[in-house]
Amino acid sequence: MVKVVFSSALRSVTNGESEFEIEFSGNISSLFDILKSNYGETFEHRIFENGSPKRYVNVYLDGKDIRFLNGLKTEVKESSEVLFLPAVSGG
Repeated sequence: MVKVVFSSALRSVTNGESEFEIEFSGNISSLFDILKSNYGETFEHRIFENGSPKRYVNVYLDGKDIRFLNGLKTEVKESSEVLFLPAVSGG
């Protein structure tokens, strides 16, 4: 099972869900398609731009930022954890 986790800042677009598990095999892009279908347009507009996560939304696969792996083509293993975390900035 793949575990998908959303930070508290994103739960307003996931119907309040903080995490769930899904039977899944494929790449990050395919997983994103499932999430868009499950959570609808509000989720898609808040998280994605042109099919990719917006620059202020970090997506981690097993603790590693997908931007430094193979991006949307990164393969997700059955025992993986995918974390959605908005970027934090300040000064």
